[in-house]
Amino acid sequence: MLFNTIRNYTGVAFLLTLAACGSKQQQQQQQAPAAVPVTVTPVTTTDAVYHDLYPGTVTPLKQVELRPQVTGYITGIFFQDGAKVRKGQKLYTIDEQVYSANYQQALANVAVQETNLVKAQKDADRYHELDKKDAIAKQQVDYADAALEAAKKQLAAAKANVQSVQSNVRFATIYAPFDGTIGISQVRTGASVVAGSSVLNTVSTDDPIAVDFTIDQKDIYRFSQLQQKGTKGKDSVFTLAFGNDVYPFPGSIYTIDRAVDPQTGTLKTRLVFPNSKGLLKSGMNTTVRVQSNTAAKSVVIPFKAVTEQLGEFFVYVTADSSKVSQRKVVLGKQLGTDVVIQEGLKEGETVVVQGVQNLRDGAVYTTQAPQQPGAPGAAAPKK
Repeated sequence: MLFNTIRNYTGVAFLLTLAACGSKQQQQQQQAPAAVPVTVTPVTTTDAVYHDLYPGTVTPLKQVELRPQVTGYITGIFFQDGAKVRKGQKLYTIDEQVYSANYQQALANVAVQETNLVKAQKDADRYHELDKKDAIAKQQVDYADAALEAAKKQLAAAKANVQSVQSNVRFATIYAPFDGTIGISQVRTGASVVAGSSVLNTVSTDDPIAVDFTIDQKDIYRFSQLQQKGTKGKDSVFTLAFGNDVYPFPGSIYTIDRAVDPQTGTLKTRLVFPNSKGLLKSGMNTTVRVQSNTAAKSVVIPFKAVTEQLGEFFVYVTADSSKVSQRKVVLGKQLGTDVVIQEGLKEGETVVVQGVQNLRDGAVYTTQAPQQPGAPGAAAPKK
């Protein structure tokens, strides 16, 4: 009886062990990650020509606000709004007759002081002659010398006043500081203006004209080389775009700013373009097109291989272990359905182009299509 009981317990334990092993084996099979079916493509290089795009602003090489240096009323305007002006051309007059009258009065005052000086000089000379003969009191001689010195100083003051009034006369007429285009006048005849604060107008150059844009500090070397190389003839490295329209004349680098902005890590660059037809206006927003360096091959992959996470771009690169690794890349110009990769990939590597939405870093992949139910080799469905 005891022997039979022990034998029964042993059989039950054996059966339980087999069941546990089978359950563990089934659990391991269930936990093993399934390979994700994907489509891959090799990374290639090409000589494709494309343009890097930068937002830019049209700005004049020279620009100045016209402000009066004297206070008064505008008495004359001698140009048409928006017209071309030449250096030295008369633009505005401010109380010209008043300042001219003041100047004439100052000159008359100089003449009076010169007459007083001559009289004082004669008096002093005469008193000194009398003093040699002891025919006049010493006090009278001292008075004459003092009057002579006072007359000299009054003449000097009158001459200084002439220079001051003469400056006002000169400032009462405003001339163009350089060749350029003048804007719409901010004042009209009869308007009162205050020295140093009122803005009358703005004059700027427009041929050639500049375009300012900023580049990342990592591109400084490239643009410095372009600046040293210069442009020849119809070199089209730098062009401008306004929507779908491209400005017909190429430009060149005029200057690169002296220092990088530590807040943004960018550097201002200025291009210069011919503008004989006046198509470019100061303040216009444009797109600067910088042609790629065609001497170096560009890495190109299908754009659908790229995923975005929080403003950064990634691709899945395959490995010999049948696993994928997620890699950060820097995108360049999009060329149709492809995109240029500036950093992160090299020729000969392989990236996933389909099935990326089911992947994660380190996931197992397969390039074989999943079998459909009922296909040869597929497991029969359970009844």
